[in-house]
Amino acid sequence: MSSAVRGKWRAKKWYTVLAPEVFGSIPIGSIPADEGWKLLGRVVETTLFDLTGDFTKHYIHLRFQVYRYDDEYAYTRFKGHELSRDYVKSITRRRSTKIAGIVDAMTSDGYLLRTTGLVLTAYNCNSSHKRAIRRVIFQVISEAAQRSTFDEFVKAMVFGNLALELMSQAKKIYPVRKAEIYKSKLLAIPTPAGLRRATIVAHKPVS
Repeated sequence: MSSAVRGKWRAKKWYTVLAPEVFGSIPIGSIPADEGWKLLGRVVETTLFDLTGDFTKHYIHLRFQVYRYDDEYAYTRFKGHELSRDYVKSITRRRSTKIAGIVDAMTSDGYLLRTTGLVLTAYNCNSSHKRAIRRVIFQVISEAAQRSTFDEFVKAMVFGNLALELMSQAKKIYPVRKAEIYKSKLLAIPTPAGLRRATIVAHKPVS
Protein backbone atom coordinates (compact mmCIF):
# COMPACT_ATOMS: atom_id res chain seq x y z
CA MET A 1 0.00 0.00 0.00
CA SER A 2 1.47 3.35 -1.04
CA SER A 3 2.07 6.12 1.48
CA ALA A 4 -0.60 8.25 -0.24
CA VAL A 5 -3.22 5.50 0.20
CA ARG A 6 -2.17 4.93 3.81
CA GLY A 7 -2.51 8.64 4.41
CA LYS A 8 -6.03 8.68 3.04
CA TRP A 9 -7.05 5.79 5.29
CA ARG A 10 -5.55 7.50 8.33
CA ALA A 11 -7.62 10.58 7.48
CA LYS A 12 -10.85 8.59 7.57
CA LYS A 13 -13.00 8.50 10.66
CA TRP A 14 -15.03 5.46 11.67
CA TYR A 15 -18.72 5.99 12.38
CA THR A 16 -20.81 3.47 14.29
CA VAL A 17 -23.88 2.50 12.27
CA LEU A 18 -27.10 2.21 14.27
CA ALA A 19 -30.15 0.18 13.29
CA PRO A 20 -33.45 2.09 13.09
CA GLU A 21 -35.30 2.72 16.35
CA VAL A 22 -37.86 0.04 15.46
CA PHE A 23 -34.98 -2.47 15.79
CA GLY A 24 -33.68 -1.00 19.03
CA SER A 25 -31.08 1.41 17.58
CA ILE A 26 -28.40 -1.22 18.21
CA PRO A 27 -24.95 -0.95 16.57
CA ILE A 28 -24.73 -3.03 13.39
CA GLY A 29 -21.29 -2.11 12.11
CA SER A 30 -18.89 0.70 11.33
CA ILE A 31 -18.30 2.79 8.21
CA PRO A 32 -15.21 4.86 7.44
CA ALA A 33 -15.50 8.31 5.85
CA ASP A 34 -13.20 11.28 5.56
CA GLU A 35 -16.25 13.57 5.64
CA GLY A 36 -19.54 12.78 7.36
CA TRP A 37 -21.79 13.84 4.48
CA LYS A 38 -20.31 11.04 2.39
CA LEU A 39 -22.13 8.57 4.65
CA LEU A 40 -25.53 9.72 3.41
CA GLY A 41 -27.22 7.16 1.21
CA ARG A 42 -24.90 4.32 2.16
CA VAL A 43 -26.75 1.02 2.49
CA VAL A 44 -25.91 -1.49 5.20
CA GLU A 45 -27.17 -5.07 5.03
CA THR A 46 -27.71 -7.40 7.96
CA THR A 47 -30.03 -10.23 9.02
CA LEU A 48 -32.75 -10.40 11.62
CA PHE A 49 -30.64 -13.05 13.35
CA ASP A 50 -27.82 -10.52 13.76
CA LEU A 51 -30.24 -8.08 15.39
CA THR A 52 -32.16 -10.47 17.63
CA GLY A 53 -29.87 -13.45 18.17
CA ASP A 54 -32.70 -15.73 17.02
CA PHE A 55 -31.07 -18.18 14.60
CA THR A 56 -34.45 -19.17 13.15
CA LYS A 57 -34.51 -15.67 11.58
CA HIS A 58 -31.19 -15.99 9.74
CA TYR A 59 -32.88 -16.09 6.32
CA ILE A 60 -34.47 -12.62 6.68
CA HIS A 61 -32.12 -10.10 5.09
CA LEU A 62 -32.56 -6.43 5.97
CA ARG A 63 -31.31 -3.28 4.24
CA PHE A 64 -30.89 -0.01 6.10
CA GLN A 65 -29.88 3.33 4.57
CA VAL A 66 -27.95 6.10 6.29
CA TYR A 67 -29.97 9.34 6.31
CA ARG A 68 -28.35 11.29 9.18
CA TYR A 69 -25.05 11.42 11.07
CA ASP A 70 -23.29 13.19 13.90
CA ASP A 71 -19.71 13.15 15.17
CA GLU A 72 -19.92 9.49 16.22
CA TYR A 73 -22.93 7.73 14.74
CA ALA A 74 -24.57 7.06 11.36
CA TYR A 75 -28.34 6.75 11.73
CA THR A 76 -30.30 4.53 9.38
CA ARG A 77 -33.82 4.10 8.04
CA PHE A 78 -35.39 0.80 6.98
CA LYS A 79 -34.94 0.52 3.22
CA GLY A 80 -36.28 -2.98 2.58
CA HIS A 81 -36.00 -6.68 3.24
CA GLU A 82 -35.90 -9.96 1.34
CA LEU A 83 -36.02 -13.64 2.23
CA SER A 84 -33.01 -15.65 1.13
CA ARG A 85 -33.34 -17.68 -2.06
CA ASP A 86 -32.28 -20.83 -0.24
CA TYR A 87 -35.12 -20.39 2.25
CA VAL A 88 -37.74 -19.81 -0.44
CA LYS A 89 -36.43 -22.83 -2.33
CA SER A 90 -36.65 -24.95 0.83
CA ILE A 91 -40.34 -24.16 1.40
CA THR A 92 -41.36 -24.71 -2.23
CA ARG A 93 -42.83 -28.14 -2.89
CA ARG A 94 -43.75 -30.09 -6.00
CA ARG A 95 -47.45 -30.53 -6.73
CA SER A 96 -48.27 -27.25 -5.04
CA THR A 97 -48.75 -23.71 -6.33
CA LYS A 98 -46.66 -20.64 -5.51
CA ILE A 99 -48.66 -17.42 -5.78
CA ALA A 100 -47.02 -13.99 -5.50
CA GLY A 101 -48.58 -10.56 -5.39
CA ILE A 102 -46.80 -7.19 -5.54
CA VAL A 103 -48.53 -4.35 -3.71
CA ASP A 104 -47.67 -0.65 -3.50
CA ALA A 105 -49.23 0.51 -0.25
CA MET A 106 -49.01 3.60 1.94
CA THR A 107 -48.84 3.52 5.72
CA SER A 108 -51.01 5.70 7.93
CA ASP A 109 -48.13 8.16 8.39
CA GLY A 110 -47.43 8.51 4.67
CA TYR A 111 -44.61 6.08 3.81
CA LEU A 112 -44.96 4.28 0.48
CA LEU A 113 -43.64 0.73 0.21
CA ARG A 114 -43.63 -1.93 -2.49
CA THR A 115 -44.33 -5.26 -0.80
CA THR A 116 -44.40 -8.78 -2.23
CA GLY A 117 -46.62 -11.35 -0.56
CA LEU A 118 -46.11 -15.06 -1.21
CA VAL A 119 -48.61 -17.88 -0.67
CA LEU A 120 -47.77 -21.57 -1.10
CA THR A 121 -50.76 -23.84 -1.42
CA ALA A 122 -50.94 -27.40 -0.10
CA TYR A 123 -51.85 -28.75 -3.54
CA ASN A 124 -51.96 -27.51 -7.12
CA CYS A 125 -54.80 -25.05 -7.52
CA ASN A 126 -56.61 -23.72 -10.57
CA SER A 127 -56.56 -20.24 -12.12
CA SER A 128 -59.64 -18.98 -10.29
CA HIS A 129 -58.08 -19.88 -6.92
CA LYS A 130 -54.86 -18.14 -7.94
CA ARG A 131 -56.71 -14.95 -8.84
CA ALA A 132 -58.70 -15.03 -5.61
CA ILE A 133 -55.57 -15.52 -3.50
CA ARG A 134 -53.78 -12.66 -5.30
CA ARG A 135 -56.74 -10.43 -4.40
CA VAL A 136 -56.33 -11.53 -0.80
CA ILE A 137 -52.62 -10.67 -0.90
CA PHE A 138 -53.45 -7.19 -2.20
CA GLN A 139 -56.22 -6.63 0.34
CA VAL A 140 -54.35 -7.91 3.40
CA ILE A 141 -51.18 -5.92 2.67
CA SER A 142 -53.01 -2.73 1.66
CA GLU A 143 -55.29 -2.73 4.70
CA ALA A 144 -52.43 -3.55 7.07
CA ALA A 145 -50.43 -0.61 5.74
CA GLN A 146 -53.37 1.80 5.98
CA ARG A 147 -53.99 1.03 9.64
CA SER A 148 -50.29 0.98 10.65
CA THR A 149 -47.52 3.48 11.07
CA PHE A 150 -44.33 2.85 9.10
CA ASP A 151 -42.60 1.26 12.11
CA GLU A 152 -45.62 -0.91 12.91
CA PHE A 153 -45.86 -2.11 9.31
CA VAL A 154 -42.14 -2.92 9.15
CA LYS A 155 -42.40 -4.98 12.35
CA ALA A 156 -45.46 -6.83 11.04
CA MET A 157 -43.63 -7.70 7.81
CA VAL A 158 -40.31 -8.70 9.30
CA PHE A 159 -41.44 -10.53 12.45
CA GLY A 160 -44.14 -12.57 10.72
CA ASN A 161 -47.45 -11.17 11.96
CA LEU A 162 -48.46 -9.97 8.50
CA ALA A 163 -47.64 -13.38 7.00
CA LEU A 164 -49.84 -15.07 9.59
CA GLU A 165 -52.71 -12.74 8.72
CA LEU A 166 -52.18 -13.44 5.03
CA MET A 167 -52.21 -17.19 5.61
CA SER A 168 -55.38 -16.99 7.70
CA GLN A 169 -57.26 -15.16 4.95
CA ALA A 170 -55.88 -17.23 2.05
CA LYS A 171 -56.88 -20.49 3.77
CA LYS A 172 -60.51 -19.45 3.41
CA ILE A 173 -60.11 -19.85 -0.35
CA TYR A 174 -57.87 -22.91 -0.68
CA PRO A 175 -55.68 -25.09 1.59
CA VAL A 176 -52.45 -23.18 2.25
CA ARG A 177 -49.20 -24.61 3.55
CA LYS A 178 -47.16 -21.43 3.97
CA ALA A 179 -47.41 -17.66 3.56
CA GLU A 180 -44.58 -15.14 3.68
CA ILE A 181 -43.87 -11.50 3.04
CA TYR A 182 -41.14 -12.26 0.53
CA LYS A 183 -39.65 -8.80 0.05
CA SER A 184 -40.24 -5.09 0.52
CA LYS A 185 -38.77 -1.81 -0.64
CA LEU A 186 -39.31 1.71 0.66
CA LEU A 187 -40.29 3.86 -2.31
CA ALA A 188 -41.10 7.26 -0.82
CA ILE A 189 -41.17 9.11 2.49
CA PRO A 190 -43.47 11.92 3.62
CA THR A 191 -42.21 15.52 3.70
CA PRO A 192 -43.99 18.84 4.36
CA ALA A 193 -44.07 19.35 0.59
CA GLY A 194 -45.44 15.88 -0.14
CA LEU A 195 -43.89 12.50 -0.94
CA ARG A 196 -40.18 12.33 -1.72
CA ARG A 197 -38.29 9.40 -3.20
CA ALA A 198 -36.69 7.35 -0.45
CA THR A 199 -33.38 6.97 -2.31
CA ILE A 200 -30.81 9.24 -0.69
CA VAL A 201 -27.99 10.76 -2.72
CA ALA A 202 -25.09 12.30 -0.85
CA HIS A 203 -24.33 15.90 -1.76
CA LYS A 204 -21.51 17.96 -0.35
CA PRO A 205 -23.03 20.65 1.88
CA VAL A 206 -22.76 24.20 0.59
CA SER A 207 -20.65 26.27 2.98
